[in-house]
Amino acid sequence: MFNIFSSKWVRRAKDMCKQVQKLMNAQRDILQPPAIIALQKALNETQDAIKQRATENALRDQMAALEDAANKWLKPYPHSSIRENVEVLLVALSVAMAIRTFFLQPFKIPTGSMQPTLFGVTSDNLRVKSKTGGPQPPGLAQRLFEGCVMGEFYHYQVAEDDGEIIGIGDVQTVAKFINKTSIEVQYKGRGKTTPYTFWFTPDDRFAERAGIKLNDHFRKGEPIVNFKETAGDHVFVDRLTYNFRPPRRGEIIVFETKGTGIRDQNQFYIKRLVALGNEKVQIGDDRHLIIDGKRLDASTPHFENVYSFDPALPPRKDNFYSGHVNQAVVEQYKLRDDNGNRLFLAPNFSDQSVVYPMPPNHYMVMGDNTLNSYDSRAWGDFSCTNVIGKYFCVYWPVSKRIGWVVK
Repeated sequence: MFNIFSSKWVRRAKDMCKQVQKLMNAQRDILQPPAIIALQKALNETQDAIKQRATENALRDQMAALEDAANKWLKPYPHSSIRENVEVLLVALSVAMAIRTFFLQPFKIPTGSMQPTLFGVTSDNLRVKSKTGGPQPPGLAQRLFEGCVMGEFYHYQVAEDDGEIIGIGDVQTVAKFINKTSIEVQYKGRGKTTPYTFWFTPDDRFAERAGIKLNDHFRKGEPIVNFKETAGDHVFVDRLTYNFRPPRRGEIIVFETKGTGIRDQNQFYIKRLVALGNEKVQIGDDRHLIIDGKRLDASTPHFENVYSFDPALPPRKDNFYSGHVNQAVVEQYKLRDDNGNRLFLAPNFSDQSVVYPMPPNHYMVMGDNTLNSYDSRAWGDFSCTNVIGKYFCVYWPVSKRIGWVVK
């Protein structure tokens, strides 16, 4: 062993023996007996030279003899460099798939149901903030930097003439992380419409984020679309831990929706685990969970932020913690959705007197953004077998949440 580390020629000879042995094993079914005998003899002689600690010159001569035997008897592979690159690529893909299956799986936050703990796609409409239609996007270099590092993307289109929007296309998924849509603009004095195509992160709310609608009028030089979109948090999901212990209350978990009461049965959701099997669950009118008669509060592990709200303030959306609301609280504050419609967030919890009994080996989850979360308050519990893993860290985009800071 010491000889291997002390002499580079010994290491090279060992590597050559391994390579020749590998090729000979791969071609054994097409090699003639004399070829196998000659190759094996050259291999044995080289291995003996290594074991006997032959001098450098003697070892080099033996390696040359082994190389001559390999060139003479082994069949050359066509396009060997391509084969080697493909082999390396397949090994790399196998390792990546193994890591994804058994250790860490990437996952993107699709909605704002976990804000402000984890963010989904957000946008800032620059057009409505200014009478002039807002600032133009920065230069190409800055846009590339902000897009690659901070996940911020600009969408900008100026009107070529006076006109109006006469068509807004459906959102189409082009790739896993890219959607597209188009708008049709009719300019005055032109005989045909002008289409504009926009590419953006997976989200079906382009028109809402852009603040546009059919029959919107604009003048020449005014921005038709001008908003900045920020990609949702991309996280790694720990798929290993729950092989050794069950999930714990308060942990952020990812689960599949198949077999649950959720409308879309082919999705993965990320929520905070709030209740376990055989427990009795209530949501108090003070916006705190009650588990088996015990009220959870900010001293409960993993709920420090969730219950950090001011009880004197009404529940708020998006970037505020407001605890967990039942339907009675929704009615108390006359809460409405973005379209002004009455909210039905918690049909399973009409008020704090309702007790929800958990079946064995089932879980209940809720979003941290309690007014903007479709969770167990609406569709109930689900089997523990649906759990994929637990939140591990945010890896992109760069923000104050990147890394392991999320609780």
